[in-house]
Order: sequence, then C-alpha cells, then structure tokens
Amino acid sequence: MSKDRGVRSGSIVFPVLLIAFGGLILLSRELPNFDPWPVVGKYWPLILIFAGVGMFWDRSQRLRNPEAPSAFPVGTMLGTVLFLLVLFALIWRGHTFASHEWPSHSSMKSHKVESIDGKGAKSVRMSVKMPAGDLAMSGGAESLLNADFSFGNSWDAPKIEYSVQNGAGELRIDQEGGGTLVTNSDNTWNLKVNDSIPLNLEIDIGAGRGVLRFAKVDLTRLELNIGAGQADVDLSGERAKDLEAEIQGGVGEATIRLPKDVGVVAVVHGGLGSIDTHGLKEEDGQYVNEAYGKSPTTIHLSVNGGIGSIKLQQQ
Repeated sequence: MSKDRGVRSGSIVFPVLLIAFGGLILLSRELPNFDPWPVVGKYWPLILIFAGVGMFWDRSQRLRNPEAPSAFPVGTMLGTVLFLLVLFALIWRGHTFASHEWPSHSSMKSHKVESIDGKGAKSVRMSVKMPAGDLAMSGGAESLLNADFSFGNSWDAPKIEYSVQNGAGELRIDQEGGGTLVTNSDNTWNLKVNDSIPLNLEIDIGAGRGVLRFAKVDLTRLELNIGAGQADVDLSGERAKDLEAEIQGGVGEATIRLPKDVGVVAVVHGGLGSIDTHGLKEEDGQYVNEAYGKSPTTIHLSVNGGIGSIKLQQQ
C-alpha cells in the first residue's frame, strides 16, 4: 500500500478562501468606502462551479493513471484561484463604475420617514428583510416604530406593513430593487422600536453592515441571518424574561455582545470560519457565563458559523 497520501482537494480550497475573505474583511475595515459584500453575496456560488470543474479534472487525471502516487490537485487549485480572480474583478468593476461612471447616482437619493403606532398591541412579531446596505436598529421609539430610510435610484422605497389581531401585532419591512453595483451608502435604514412592547424579531441582512442595539428592548425572540458583511449585535442589559436568540453566520463577521449579570447558555456550531468566545466557559458542550443558573432570566443562544468569524463577547 502506498504511503504517499497526497493532498486532498478540500484541504486546498478552504484555506485559500479563508485567506481571501480575511483580506476582504481587513480592507473593508480600513477603507470606509470599500464594500465588497454585495458582490460577494451575489456571486459566491461561482466557487461551486469553478472548484467543481477543477475537482472533475483532477479526478479524470487520476483515473488515467490509477497506479501513480496522489498528485497535487492542480485543477482544484486553479479553479479556486480563477474564482477569486473573477470575484475581485467584479468587486473592482463595481467600485470603479460607482466612483467614476455614475457619480450622479450616489447623490440622487430618496428619503422616507415613517412612524407606526402600535394600535394597542400587547406583543409584536417583526420581520426586517434588507437585501443590502447599512442597517442601524435600536430602542427608544415612543411609537412602535420610527423609521428613517435613505436609498438610491436603484432601490424601490422600503415597504412597511402592519396589522393587529387579538392584541398581537404583525410588522413587516422589506424592499426590492438594487443590483450588483451598489455600496452601503446607496441604502441606509435607521430603525427605532419601542422598548416596552414585547418583540419577536427576525432580521435578514443580505449584504452590508448591521449595528443592532437591543440592550433596552423587550425582546422575546431574535433570529438573525447574516448573508455577507458585518453585524454588531448588543444583547447586554437587564432582561425581564428569557430570550431565545438564533444567529446564522454567512460570509463576513458578527460580534454578539452579552450581559454579565444575566445567565447565558450558547450552543455553537462552527462553519468554515472561526467562533471566539470571551467571558464564557465551556460546559457539557455548551458555553455559559458565571450568571447561568443563578439569575432569574436566561439568554438561550444558538450560533451557526459560516465563512468568516463570529465573536461572543461578554460585556
């Protein structure tokens, strides 16, 4: 039996992708006008095509000479590199066009402000679906919702739908339009919700950045889906009742800020990226803080990592 184990295709693809996406994250932090995530969010499936073709070529080469020692997966490596070159070309093209060809588009924005009254709702289920852009969300609204939208010509105006039945409110915010050649500044949402109305919240951020401050918001459940980009979620502060929170990571990074005096138990499933925990200890396959089992309320957190990084940080 041959002792030459060779190099597996998967062992080549993942490190190269992690290095590339790590470089994009660093560039997006250092360059405020550099936002590659809308392009990454739209075109990342190309890696399945390019790497798949490369793997098929490597396999055909092995079948031609099955007795030869396992060789370096040249096809897979070339497919991965070709995907990254195409992706970087699309990112460069998008930023070049946005900066030079259509400068008037960035200055031609629409502005929309809305205030939604709770209409006596005792609890509200809220859904926020943002395809791409900057999302800032916090408490402090006197009404159920105070919304401020700023969006470019490529976007339709965000739609808000609200209804109340038997004391339970249903609030939906979504948007259509956009395209590949957009930046965060093309689409900006600033949402403020009421602190005292119990809120079951679902947020989908397709590509971009989300800054979510829920320290004082009466959340009963949170579901956050991050496509491509960055999210900073603050769940610190006192909790009058238990909170169920589920974080789905995509391509990019997310920081989840957790309280010190409220019990926290987190179940973490890693993807291709990394998941860091600060102020939590591992116990029976879960991560808990010192207040877990001692405080009257608990945050039950489920985290699924993607390509990128997720940080759980106790305040």
